[in-house]
Amino acid sequence: MEYSLPRLVIAAAQSGSGKTTVATGLLSALRQRGIVVQSFKVGPDYIDPGYHRLASGRAAHNLDTWLVPKERVPALFAQESAGADIAVVEGVMGLYDGGREGVSSTAEIAKLLKAPVILVIDAKSMGASAAALAMGFRDYDPEVQLAGVILNRLGSKTHEAMIRQAMKEIDMPVLGALYRNEELHMPERHLGLLPAEENTDREIVEALGNAVAGSLDLEAILHLACLTPELLTCEQPAELRGASETVCRIGIARDEAFSFYYPASLKELESLGAELVPFSPLHDKALPDVDGLFIGGGFPEMFAEKLSGNEAMRNAIRAAAEKGMPIYAECGGYMYLMQELQDFDGRIYPMCGVFAGKAAMTRKLQMVGYVDAVLQQATLLGPAGTSIHGHEFHFSQEEGDGSEDGRPFVFTKMRNGSRYPAGQCHKQALGSYLHLHFAGCPEAAEHFVEACRQWER
Repeated sequence: MEYSLPRLVIAAAQSGSGKTTVATGLLSALRQRGIVVQSFKVGPDYIDPGYHRLASGRAAHNLDTWLVPKERVPALFAQESAGADIAVVEGVMGLYDGGREGVSSTAEIAKLLKAPVILVIDAKSMGASAAALAMGFRDYDPEVQLAGVILNRLGSKTHEAMIRQAMKEIDMPVLGALYRNEELHMPERHLGLLPAEENTDREIVEALGNAVAGSLDLEAILHLACLTPELLTCEQPAELRGASETVCRIGIARDEAFSFYYPASLKELESLGAELVPFSPLHDKALPDVDGLFIGGGFPEMFAEKLSGNEAMRNAIRAAAEKGMPIYAECGGYMYLMQELQDFDGRIYPMCGVFAGKAAMTRKLQMVGYVDAVLQQATLLGPAGTSIHGHEFHFSQEEGDGSEDGRPFVFTKMRNGSRYPAGQCHKQALGSYLHLHFAGCPEAAEHFVEACRQWER
């Protein structure tokens, strides 16, 4: 079917150019004008969408052609844009960067959505070379509609005028110019920005909106977005239309320590009849009345002492696992379910003890990238042989288990093809460093919900 919505993509020449600053500011500025704006983030990112949500007032969604089949992305985009006046998509890394052979690059998503691209250029220490850079990005793939640039981190009016003249000579529209301003710096941590759930300084989002409103040509940007053609999408998948009855209740760990969830992924569980019940491993003393648990990623290492101190919750989760309750844990959730967690300073804290070993934080990134995860045995996500697309991103490593036998997964790194056993399984509890998107593996979602339904019975 055909779908029409003004839309655009905010991309960059490379990481660190200011995409999130510009995108978040643009969302805030448009919202201040009374425009209903839906945001998206390209790639497997949980943190940037949190700032999008603060700026737009709507849940942000991810677009990723590895986690979700390419043919489903336009339909997912249309579904989550319902009720919006415009969609703003923030890219990932550089415009043409992505997984192996460009999978899930910003350029690929822009072409899928038939959306114009605005390139953010970090102009610090750069003059007319900025125009050469823009021209190269425009000419590299003619199928990508590079419609204009935003100059970021300018040093002076003279600096701006120099680059504007160079852009004029290559017929490249300049849609905004932002000057260096450290007050607009967004707080960071080892996995990227500080999660919005922990950042109490909400004024930064309003400040970004004000800066963008005064520095970008919003009228030109809105006009550009309105020129997009109709988008052809497949019919809305039946599994996303919503279930008619509740078949089970699944507890979702949600607090400052655990916040890494894709909204559309959770919606997939709901569409199958799961009622999602939030609980806090940090603050609650008991589990809610549920038939299964989903403990996602986050930053348990930053709250290790408090998580360990909540012994009542740790005992409740361990008891539920021993009774055979279905429990699915990803990355940070997996670390929480191990026997111990060692923080960056070497302090060791007892955790839930569902899985063997210790999660030890390191100063070096242990893994980042897409993986193909194949189940080696039947689990709550499916039978042996099930293949699931996912990604890893963690600074911790497992220590103390000493055994690679009986691991429920074999992961294959898509960047170099290396294979390794991964994860742990105990009764109906399954955990690993895998992050998945249930909208991209609906069969796994069905198995999880069915396991919880059977437990309820």
